[in-house]
Amino acid sequence: MLAAVLLSATSTVSAANRPRQYLNNGPEWFAGDEGRRVADNIIAAQSEFGGWPKHVDTTSPVSDEEKHAQPTFDNGATTDELRFLAKAFQATKDDRYLLAFQKGIDYILKAQYPTGGWPQHYPTGDKYHRYITFNDDAMVRLMLFLREVYGSASYAFVDAPRRAAARQAFDRGIECILKCQIKVDGKLTAWCAQHDEIDFSPRPARKYELVSLSGSESVEIVRLLMSLEAPSPAVVRAVQSAVTWFDAAKLEGIRQTELPDEKSPKGKNKVIVKDPLAPPKWARFYEIGTNRPMFSDRDGVVKYDIAEIGYERRNGYGWYNDKPLELLTRDYPEWKRRR
Repeated sequence: MLAAVLLSATSTVSAANRPRQYLNNGPEWFAGDEGRRVADNIIAAQSEFGGWPKHVDTTSPVSDEEKHAQPTFDNGATTDELRFLAKAFQATKDDRYLLAFQKGIDYILKAQYPTGGWPQHYPTGDKYHRYITFNDDAMVRLMLFLREVYGSASYAFVDAPRRAAARQAFDRGIECILKCQIKVDGKLTAWCAQHDEIDFSPRPARKYELVSLSGSESVEIVRLLMSLEAPSPAVVRAVQSAVTWFDAAKLEGIRQTELPDEKSPKGKNKVIVKDPLAPPKWARFYEIGTNRPMFSDRDGVVKYDIAEIGYERRNGYGWYNDKPLELLTRDYPEWKRRR
């Protein structure tokens, strides 16, 4: 049950990531004219490296510019295209779909660092995209997919060497996650949204995406660890420590709302108001060592109050979330009962 919840929680359909909407269709649809048309479009959108771009509807015909866009693991790209091709091949036995699938899974396997993590995209370049990327659950989604490949009967068509490689990559990913968990005063806490690909230290991304403890991305990491059938003592310790941190980091007595503001560009403004009845919230970024929520404009200057940053970033980014609430109140208690 938890695996299904985990997959659902990491599978939000974006406006341009369309393959997911077809994945529940039956074999007859994938073997039919529409299924083949969509599969052919997905193949046409596949990059020379084997992945797919983000912000592109890969189920429709793509332009040359879109086809040559950077393939990535960000924003849900690549994994659902591969799930689609797997179903298309099983329904049609068309080798073109198998070859495209193999090229895609090889892309994922090649992109993994020797230290076990994945960058935001591959090839990486020298900017923040090269860091081990938990941001927007990119690495967790890759690992869920790899576990499907080696563990699900739906992927029995995949050759034994690739299934074995997927298992090994998943296991290295778990070890990487454990090494990335941040210690404060000798105690394990949570994770940053990005970590160094060599020494596992927390790293920044865009100017306003700070080195921090993540009150958002850390949630799906914990769910992934809890989904392991036989967790090691190190995994159990990592889960328990993260849950303790989430509980300590919760923000109570506040509510985020939008108020009319005639002077603002869009006529409204995001504000935080006091509300003793509001459910707890968590910040996207916490200062390591103090647990103070952090905010920033595009200049990267740290502020400790969302009201202190400019209108554009204050209203154009998700600074708070409630994702840990379900983890603390439902998933973690269920996990403890199962153990």
